[in-house]
Amino acid sequence: MPFIQFNLPFAEQDITDFIPHRAPMILVDKIIAYQRDILVTEVTITAQSPYFDDKHRAVPNYVGIEYMAQSIAALAGVEAKLRNDKIRVGFLLGSRKLALHAKQYEFGRTYRTHVKRLYQEESGLAVFDCQIYLMPEAGSDQDNTLVAEANVNVFQPQDTQAYLAGNQGTGDQDATNKPLGH
Repeated sequence: MPFIQFNLPFAEQDITDFIPHRAPMILVDKIIAYQRDILVTEVTITAQSPYFDDKHRAVPNYVGIEYMAQSIAALAGVEAKLRNDKIRVGFLLGSRKLALHAKQYEFGRTYRTHVKRLYQEESGLAVFDCQIYLMPEAGSDQDNTLVAEANVNVFQPQDTQAYLAGNQGTGDQDATNKPLGH
């Protein structure tokens, strides 16, 4: 299946139409391409980018895991829109094989995050293969440079409020199923 380039109507829509995040915690700028189980997003680092470090003129490399997570959220959002469903909150559970190949995301540079669903359970548990690439500068004949990669584990419950309340939508209260921090 070929990638669907988001020329119309998706490219004209704000990324907030696809993710549950709100400012100032929106880290990705836009969706570039979609195909079933795969999404590509883009971010250009500016002085207004969340986590931008003025001293280093960059965003720290560990923020890449959130670029991956928000790209996964955007994929879920696109799929929800295609089903005429609501955008739901998901949870980043962790990652495996995380490799950060660059020290930082540099000011003025553009990065593309590729996410591919490897596995998903009916419960909402899923695993994604993720990579972040530094895009070549305009006029350069360089290829994209891999700057981060990981397998990311996420969970998106059917009923977020019930999940956070601890009953996972069953109507039963279970004192052992409390959100983190309780």
